[in-house]
Amino acid sequence: MARVILADRRGLRPCRRQVTLFFGVAFALLGVRVFSTAIERPAGGVRLDSPCVVTQLPVGTDLENGPPNSGGMLRAAYGDRARLAIVFSDGSARILTSGFESACDPDISCDATHLLFAGKRTAADHWNLYEIAVDGSGLRQITRDLGDCRSPRYQSTLYTMPPLTTIAPQPAYQVTFVGNLANNVNEYGAQAATHLYSCKLDGSAVRRLTFNLSSDMDPVVMPNGRVLFASWQRSRLDHGLLGRVGLFGVNIDGTDFALFAGYEGRRVKHMPSITAGGLAVFIEADQVPWDGSGQLSCVQLRRPLHSYRQITRESDGLFHSPSPLADGRILVSRRPADGSRTHGVWRLDPSSHEAELVFDDPRYHDVQAKCIYPRQEPDGRSSGVTEEDPRGKLYCLNVYTSDLEEPKGMTPGSVTRLRVLEGVPWETGQPLAERRILGEIPVEEDGSFKIEIPANTPIELQLLDADGMALRSCGWIWAKNGEPRGCIGCHEDGELVPENWFVDAAGDDAVDLSPPSEQRRAVGFRRDVMPIIARKCAKCHNQGKTPLDLDGDLAPVQGPDGKVPLGRSYENLLAPAEPPGEGGALGKYVHPGRARTSPLVWHIFGRNTSRPWDGAAQQEPVKPMPPAESEPLGDEEKRTLVQWIDMGALWDGSASATVRETAQERANP
Repeated sequence: MARVILADRRGLRPCRRQVTLFFGVAFALLGVRVFSTAIERPAGGVRLDSPCVVTQLPVGTDLENGPPNSGGMLRAAYGDRARLAIVFSDGSARILTSGFESACDPDISCDATHLLFAGKRTAADHWNLYEIAVDGSGLRQITRDLGDCRSPRYQSTLYTMPPLTTIAPQPAYQVTFVGNLANNVNEYGAQAATHLYSCKLDGSAVRRLTFNLSSDMDPVVMPNGRVLFASWQRSRLDHGLLGRVGLFGVNIDGTDFALFAGYEGRRVKHMPSITAGGLAVFIEADQVPWDGSGQLSCVQLRRPLHSYRQITRESDGLFHSPSPLADGRILVSRRPADGSRTHGVWRLDPSSHEAELVFDDPRYHDVQAKCIYPRQEPDGRSSGVTEEDPRGKLYCLNVYTSDLEEPKGMTPGSVTRLRVLEGVPWETGQPLAERRILGEIPVEEDGSFKIEIPANTPIELQLLDADGMALRSCGWIWAKNGEPRGCIGCHEDGELVPENWFVDAAGDDAVDLSPPSEQRRAVGFRRDVMPIIARKCAKCHNQGKTPLDLDGDLAPVQGPDGKVPLGRSYENLLAPAEPPGEGGALGKYVHPGRARTSPLVWHIFGRNTSRPWDGAAQQEPVKPMPPAESEPLGDEEKRTLVQWIDMGALWDGSASATVRETAQERANP
């Protein structure tokens, strides 16, 4: 048997038996769907109790040798020329998708009789969703005319609170999938942004579930019926300009979007899978190769925020697409990190780290293997979403309840107001989404608030101090139609239960923060900040008189796309620090999204405005500006500069070319 013990804390253990991990596979096509012969296995090789379906991606695709994608953060959208095959325990195999140019992303029904997959009949087609019986019969198409639809997953039963919705007035089984029906572009680069959607098994009742402005992907349904998925979070600029890809959960109607696992470990976590032993196993990496492979890690379903554990190390190779087995072990694809071999399918025990090779066809990357066996159906979920209601409610019990290890600086009274920002999706390639102000409201003395916001709209919350600076900001969140969404605090520990008390905001009506679109104000450099610089700063900061040149001129600098003019003053303010900060996000004068740590703000306020949780920034010296003989900035001018930085430091809707290029260089060394 091909068996190794992967590295644990004591390093890589020796193999129990030295065998050649080579599988010669001679697939001779016998008919429309069926091919043989048996897969050659090493002596005593692993034989699974049940057949499994696997995606076979041919070796030599353009993606394997292509440039890094999305700043090295996300895998490419692969699958062209792939096929689905069922491999039986005796080594025989059957092609399920011989009529397709490409097929991948399989998911097995709970009764093990059918499977979903994404396929293209011809190379020119969009990816559509299909269902087929495991014996190859009864093929039927589910989606049509929705663009590319990928990663279908069987949902649990959706129950509605009749007659609140017209989407699914009766209990129904549905499918979760990944698509881009909104035709938006990621916040970073020109790659299409993907979101989670659902529909019935006949393709009707299509509903969008997630409203993140960067990509959501890799859904899997948990035993409680919620969907676990990977979400690229870029609005949290404290993670760097590239942000992070984390694991989040959402109900199957799109409500109650929330962080599932913490930010320990590497900056990209994706391809989650739920084991029979109660683990969420996933792939993680800092720099993602073309196929998205990386190391295996896990958290416990019962305590996902405080149970992170690494399963493999870099010396064990690269792993891809884990899936559960009935006994608590997993199937996972594995290849050497140097690319010398293709992905083969292994059986791995997350507890003992013991791994056994199942099969490997050297002509293909064998990925997305899933064993075909009956399993318990996830819990059904109810929904009170009212599609006709254009708004949702959001309330918070106490903004001072947080995950800060050192809460100094976030004591009661330090937060004076709440700023609510709307994220505007891009329809063309731009690096950062524009933010518009929906409103600012005072926070109650006990830290509570209750607001009404536009439904299905990306929202960012910022807690403001007395100077109007954001103390903390959240990632993109949203409320569905009619959803009353609540939270304990801001960045609070989601595994803790709040104290039982009646908060001040509970006795008030929700503050309406749904102004008409024309009243939602953005703050841009050219329109709002440059006039301040021309009046108050350009006199001294021009013609090389100071290290920072602010010439008061809006003369264009060639933009990154060849069309967008960017002013010299803007580029100089957004110049990168030396050495650059994490992900290229920290500039020499301006930190987009964080006015409180920006040296420009320190200069005009005459003090270091960073907070204890900002680390080394608190130790930086401050040179007050402007000089005593110059006219200082007024309160409203300071407020405008702070808003501009906290909202991303945009130039009329596009970020600095210098900052973006620096981030790209760091991501693709």
